[in-house]
Formats: sequence, C-alpha cells, structure tokens
Amino acid sequence: MKPNIGIADEHALEVAKLLNVLLADEFTLYAKTRNYHWNVTAPNFLELHKFFEGQYEALDEIMDSVAERIRYIGHYALGSVLSFAKATRLTEGQDESTATKMIASLLDDHETIIRQVRNEINLVGDTYKDLGTADFLTGVLKDHEKMAWMLRSYLA
Repeated sequence: MKPNIGIADEHALEVAKLLNVLLADEFTLYAKTRNYHWNVTAPNFLELHKFFEGQYEALDEIMDSVAERIRYIGHYALGSVLSFAKATRLTEGQDESTATKMIASLLDDHETIIRQVRNEINLVGDTYKDLGTADFLTGVLKDHEKMAWMLRSYLA
C-alpha cells in the first residue's frame, strides 16, 4: 500500500533515489572500515582495531536507518553488493598499506558524504517538500561529522 504522507509521489521517488545512493555510500564505507578493522597493523594495533570496530558499528546503524527511511516513504532500499557498487559515489581503497593511510582514506570518505548530505538537506526539504527526510539527513550529517572529527584527530 502506498503511503499517504503528504509528499507527492514523484518527490518521494526522487528522495528514495537520493537515499539509495547514500545507502550505497554508507555500505561502501562500512565495508572499507570493516576491512581496515581486520587488516590494520601498527604499534597501537589494539586501539585502532577497536576504534575501527566502533566506527563500522556506527555505520551499520546509519545504514539500517537509511534503508528504513526509504521504506517509510514507500520505496525499496537497495540490498545487493552489485547494486551498492553501481550506486556509490565512493571508491574502495587503493593504497592503504599503513594505518595512517587507512585513517586518511576513511576521513576522505566521511568528508565526501558530509559534503553530499549537506547539499541534499535543502534539496529534500525545499524542492521535494520532505521535511522528515531533511531532518533525518541532518542527523546523518552530524553522525559523519563526529566520526570525521575522530579520524582527523588521529592525523593531527
């Protein structure tokens, strides 16, 4: 049954498309963070291993929330690795052979998501008249800003 929540069908579709790209980005960043959790080597291995674990757990919660938001507005969330790979704006790591390169790569991805989401908040609220999703995206933005701050602190 189609939701009757005050958002035009064509607007809900555009918001769902936007959210599915965000979901693909979140999944890609989750996979990269999980990879680094498994493969980091450094004198402070245990600290970084646990740090990356906390980050991928937070990303898992964000992914679930994004997928559920897509369902709230009456559309289906992407759910396959292939669909995520086609939709993401992020790339998998190229040369993250050191912990510092891993952290810098993750920071770059978080900052990419932050810039994208910051631009999409007004689009979703003003153009598509979906204030609920605009508010939701503000929360996602804040989550990524916090994770980026933590990553940036390792590089200082």
